[in-house]
Amino acid sequence: MSSSSPSPLNPRLIARALCKRFPGVRALHQVDLKLHEREVLAVVGENGAGKSTLMKILAGNMQPDTGTLAIDGVTVSFRSPADAIRAGIVLIHQELNLSNNLSIAENISLGREPNRFGWIDRKKLRDIASRSLEKVGLVLHPDTPVGSLSVAQKQLVEIARALSTRASVLIMDEPTSSLSHHETDRLYELVDQLRSDGISIVYISHRLNEVIRLADRVEVLRDGENAGSLSGGEITQVSMTRLMVGREPKTLEKTSAGTFGSERLVVKDLIVENLYKPYSKPLHLSVRAGEIVVLAGLIGSGRTELLETIFGIRRIVSGAVVVDGKILSPNGVRDAIASGLAMVTEDRKATGLLIESSVQRNVTLVAINEVASYPLVSPSWESRTTDIKIRSLGIKADSPQSVVASLSGGNQQKVAIAKWLIEKPKVLLLDEPTRGVDIAARQEIYGILVGLVREGIAMLVVSSDMEEVIAIADRVLVMHEGSIQGELTGDQICEANIIELAVGGSLGT
Repeated sequence: MSSSSPSPLNPRLIARALCKRFPGVRALHQVDLKLHEREVLAVVGENGAGKSTLMKILAGNMQPDTGTLAIDGVTVSFRSPADAIRAGIVLIHQELNLSNNLSIAENISLGREPNRFGWIDRKKLRDIASRSLEKVGLVLHPDTPVGSLSVAQKQLVEIARALSTRASVLIMDEPTSSLSHHETDRLYELVDQLRSDGISIVYISHRLNEVIRLADRVEVLRDGENAGSLSGGEITQVSMTRLMVGREPKTLEKTSAGTFGSERLVVKDLIVENLYKPYSKPLHLSVRAGEIVVLAGLIGSGRTELLETIFGIRRIVSGAVVVDGKILSPNGVRDAIASGLAMVTEDRKATGLLIESSVQRNVTLVAINEVASYPLVSPSWESRTTDIKIRSLGIKADSPQSVVASLSGGNQQKVAIAKWLIEKPKVLLLDEPTRGVDIAARQEIYGILVGLVREGIAMLVVSSDMEEVIAIADRVLVMHEGSIQGELTGDQICEANIIELAVGGSLGT
């Protein structure tokens, strides 16, 4: 928790009695929020609690039905994000909003380009970028194309762009969701520096350990209403979870099935396309029936590329993937699925789901070609099959025809898992299975995973969430620069060991 002491006086931002309804949904009801100078205020809550709606109202992306906003004691009304920016409020989205084909300097001043005699003043454009980059500690030339940057560097460019507007309030939405452990530490330092420089920050995160590290105060939302506030020593994981879910939190318990069968997935001498380096080694691993093996490591270590190669998205340069003793044909995803592989991708909105289609369409998508009557698929089969998966996985939707985009992140993830289960896969690959999912939904997803491994499915999981890795893994394989640096089992599975291997070290040195 922060050691700074925000002034109880001088509130910079006050929201009073905000209400917002959408057709059939009460998103916010009488929500109050107060943010002081030099304060980090964390806003937490389950998916669907109203966080996103509140942030969009504060940033001018959306207008409340009723309620008021005040900046430095003056009542304001925002009709657009530009109005909010002029008032000193900038929202940094979880999904980065940069133009990859433009330079850093062009992105930082996009829409606010300095001009001289009707032409863009390139020198001033670079000067603005240089000053903003210096504030966030990013040592890059302003003319560097944004498309060449890492995710962490893009995150810093987003913050630099916000600071170039002379923002006094930054709203950070899940800023570490795609960052490595080291990059996350760097962001923490930057947040501390921004607070010292007089910036007020609204910080949204599902990672409660981050909130404990950074927040001066915490505002908890539940079902679109204020559920409680915490400050100082009150900010603990238990107290936040209790307010978020309205009951005593369950302990995150080890989810091991306990017994394992024969090897269902074997990777032999695998070289991954576009990942091979002169000093990396061919990849070897195996996963047994009823076992959860987690691939840990820093972002960029090759974990996702390995999963994509096993599943046939990437070409195998050399080596083999074996499922239940049979070598997988190198003919892509279709053969991988036919061999018993399934993969839940990291970005469910882009590659995991048809986000604007119904729950039913998504759940039956993979299996529909295998139905005996295809292409004349029985509506009763679709309905019956979807109903079974909705009940068995606890998917909360108004009906099977509900659009997936209208569901919470946790329920979207359940749909992404459900679509593979009709075909009864032998091996399930999951890339960041609880990214952007609240703590209650995470526990439900863990329950689903352990239920599946108890049925004999082998599971290979990529996760950057240290608590999750420790909770679900029977074994951990830690990757470093395209190679498997080490294996951890039993009591060896801890944060210190994982980090040591992830940065290229070895245990006992």
